[in-house]
Order: sequence, then C-alpha cells, then structure tokens
Amino acid sequence: MPENQSPTPFAHWMLREIYDQPATLAATLDVCVRDGKFRTDSCAPIRAWLDASQSEIVIAASGSSRHAGMVAELMLEDLCGIPVDVEYASEYTYRSEKSLKNASVIVISQSGETADTLAALRKANAVGHATLAITNVAASTMAREATVSFPTQAGRERAIPATKSFTAQLLNLYLLSLMAAESRKAIEPAQLETLLLDLCGVSACIQRQLADWESSVAAIAGRYSNAKNFLFLGRGIHYPIAREGALKLKESAYLHAEGYPSGELKHGPNALVAEGTPLVMLATVDRQDAGSIERYEKVLHLMRDMRAQGAQILAVANTGDDAVKELVTDMIGVEPTSELLLPICEVVPLQLLSYFMAINSGIDVDHPRNLSKAVLAE
Repeated sequence: MPENQSPTPFAHWMLREIYDQPATLAATLDVCVRDGKFRTDSCAPIRAWLDASQSEIVIAASGSSRHAGMVAELMLEDLCGIPVDVEYASEYTYRSEKSLKNASVIVISQSGETADTLAALRKANAVGHATLAITNVAASTMAREATVSFPTQAGRERAIPATKSFTAQLLNLYLLSLMAAESRKAIEPAQLETLLLDLCGVSACIQRQLADWESSVAAIAGRYSNAKNFLFLGRGIHYPIAREGALKLKESAYLHAEGYPSGELKHGPNALVAEGTPLVMLATVDRQDAGSIERYEKVLHLMRDMRAQGAQILAVANTGDDAVKELVTDMIGVEPTSELLLPICEVVPLQLLSYFMAINSGIDVDHPRNLSKAVLAE
C-alpha cells in the first residue's frame, strides 16, 4: 500500500494520526495476539527476554515515551509484582556505575534514534543488562542494538506531537505486562483470557467514539479559548495520562500546563487554581475493579471541594456518569472498559483537546516551534 502523501480528508496530519489509532492499535495487537491468545512465533523473543530478566526492571525514556513507561511501571507492578523504576533517559546516562541497579532495562522511543535514550541503551548494554527496545521503527538503531526489539506498528508519524505512536507504545507495554504475569504464573488463565478479549475490543471501542469526541472537544476548546494555564489531574495509572495531556497542550498549543497526581493538588498547586486556570480531571472508572472504584470516589470528593472553591473543571469520565456531570463545567464521555485499558482510550480526547486549542490559535500543529520529531542531539 503506497504511503499517504497528504493528510486529506483531514486538515492536518495530527488529526489524521489521531484517527489512525484504531487501525494502528489493531495492527500492533495482531502481531502478538490471534484468536484471543498470544502468538507463539512473534512472542517467543519477548518471552525469552522476560525469562532471562533480572528481578527488577528499569525503564529509560523521554517525553511522551517516558509517560508510557510510567503507565508500564504500574501495569508490571500490579499484574506481576516486578519492581520497576522509570528514569529520564537523559539522567540515566549520567548515573554513576555504582548507582545502576542489577536490573533489566527497557528503552522506549518513537524514532528509535533519540539521542539520550540511545545513550541510555548503550550504557545498559555496556554493563551487561538485558535490554528491550520499544520503538516505532523496526530498523532503528535502538531496535538493532537492544537484546530484543519489540516494535509497535503505528506506521510513519508525520506530526511532531506523538499520538498514534503513544497509544501503540501503551499497547505493547500492556502486552509485555500480561506476558510477564503469565510467565510468572501471577495471573490465572481465565483472567488472562478475559483481559486479552477486552484488549481485542479496544480498537473498535475507540473507533466508535472518535467522531463524537471530535465534535464535543471542538466545542469545549472554543469555550476555553481564553485560558492560558491548565492543571491536569489523575490518580494511579491515570496520573501519567494527566502528564501526557499537559505535555500535548504545551507542545501543540503553546499553553502552560502541568500534570499532577490528584491527591497532590492541595499540597501546593491549589494556590494556582483561579479563574483562567481550568482543571482537567481524569475520572473514568472500572466498576469491576475495587481499587478503581476507590480511586474514582476520591476523585469525586476532590471535585466537590474544587466546585465549592469555584474552579472550572473539565472532566474525562465514563459516558453517562451523572455524578461527575453534576460537579463539572464540561465533561467528555469515554465508554467503560477495564482499568488498565482506560489510559489508551482516555488519552485520545486529550490529544483532540490539544489539537483544537492549537488550531484555534492559528498554530501549525504539525510543526510546533522549536521542536523536532526526533531529538538527535541533547
């Protein structure tokens, strides 16, 4: 199939690539899963890497890829109890040899050429760590130099802000976590089968919602046109998605935005909450997961406090959640799914928010100032 040379029928590559995500997720999943089970052929190198791995894992990455790594930290620890440390790749490179853990190392990079992440990989290789590279370019330097390559299938991403490459990274990292749980017998076969079936539905789930998300987020972005500062809040596995939403808004729309754990708001950042500084709160929930329900109820409590304080709140919550709707200024609905799949779904409306905030300000969203697709030098 010839490569697309134009974003048509979309106005920008970023919007086209947001819409590409159901197909790229399906393609990424197809490499590892068939008929609700892991494929023996394609998964064998990853399983071998997991079997040979140390008792700890370090993830080194930068930017959006680091946020994907933060999600993976919670997936791996919650599903199979493997201790995980997520490092900025640019900082890992300069750690002393004595400080490096006896751990296996995962590097994550869209291009597979990011300078600081490649340096981290080479340092890990030099001291004998087993390494695994998750990149979007199967022939990249990282893919070649790592012990094992586990590429995503997002295809070329032309817009500088990462969209489809980010959700494909999340999917690969979830698959890796499930394989790790299976290999360590930390998950029952029936539960694994259920999670894989849920995973097989994520592409269609996003596809069903894209058009409604586009229209609703476009309208919401218009109502927030005067805001210059945003605080993004999430708990647990949703905190890295809050950080990713804030990063997208910075790099796409040139707006100041910060991502915080929801529980940290009252420990200082609440001083920033005022007219002109909206809160973007992640309030989705998996009703089958007790921990997810507990997290959600705490988010609701914080919403009540922030509403009493007069805050402007934009929530990403389950479709039809009237409890959230009554407490917020605006709400974007996301179809319910399992807790560990919610990040893949809920980040898409945040991508659309940054897109519309950018184009409403006349910004070339595909080529934000001072940024490049791959950071090839520090």
